[in-house]
Amino acid sequence: MAHTPHSLFGGGSDGLLLFGITPPRRDAAPERMREIAQVTLDRLAPLDLDALVLYDIDDEADRNPDERPFPYLPTADPAAFHAEHLGTWHRPVIVYRCVGKYQESQLRSWLTTVDTDQVGAVFVGSSSRDKPVHTSLTRAHEVRRETRPDLFAGAVTITERYTRGRDEHLRMLAKQEQGCTFFISQVVYDVDATKSMLSDYYYACLDRGVAPRTVVLTMSVCGSLKTLSFLQWLGVDVPRWLENALRRAEDPLAESYAQCLRNASDLLDFCRRLGLPFGFHIESVSIRKAEIEAAVSLATELRAMLDRNR
Repeated sequence: MAHTPHSLFGGGSDGLLLFGITPPRRDAAPERMREIAQVTLDRLAPLDLDALVLYDIDDEADRNPDERPFPYLPTADPAAFHAEHLGTWHRPVIVYRCVGKYQESQLRSWLTTVDTDQVGAVFVGSSSRDKPVHTSLTRAHEVRRETRPDLFAGAVTITERYTRGRDEHLRMLAKQEQGCTFFISQVVYDVDATKSMLSDYYYACLDRGVAPRTVVLTMSVCGSLKTLSFLQWLGVDVPRWLENALRRAEDPLAESYAQCLRNASDLLDFCRRLGLPFGFHIESVSIRKAEIEAAVSLATELRAMLDRNR
């Protein structure tokens, strides 16, 4: 069967493996863009991925008043990077769209031309309610339905919102009613809270008589204390016991890698018992070679784990 967004998300697929990257810096020279693209394709070729995720980066200074651990550097448009430099990637691509950055006309223009046999999308809203936006998340989905209803669109789900308000599963259902066909989580380190959110979502779907959508759970290695600080700045809850372990470990990267494997195994078993269609997404946004290589190794191990447990 051909690999398309429809084949991945059209029927509540299970055991998916995605890998997420950020495009190069917006000011990179064209030859540098091509070089980065080729290195990326060579790195991903052996992984047997179901899809590649391309992030859309926005300035989120309004999210957190504390100083950002890593500076915000504008990156290339993920849709343009895919179209211009990843032409030899023949599996689905999930393009994130921070819709508040775009005028409605820009969003509509992209939707008109996108190849829905190869590309799916995740629309992301603003990082705070007070941030000025060109296009709201609700309006972006309306434009998608008007322009390209055949585009498979996903949404972000965040354990930390569930922890604060206990209503994230209801947000998921509302997004599902808007036409979202899958979910990709924020980075997961708080496994127990994530399991509670998934359980509430699954049973809410059953109570409403609707099929639960595939939830792709994001794993990300943490190779330094600065990366840990950045995860926390972004709002990721790292359990205190794990934060202590990472801060005191001789090798935080090895410690977080082992924990990602344990978390994935736990979540795999839980989703299988629950009957919730799921997958894993390996987030690789670091520029450090050791962290990139660890993300690739993690994807390899998770592919084997998923295959063993089909």
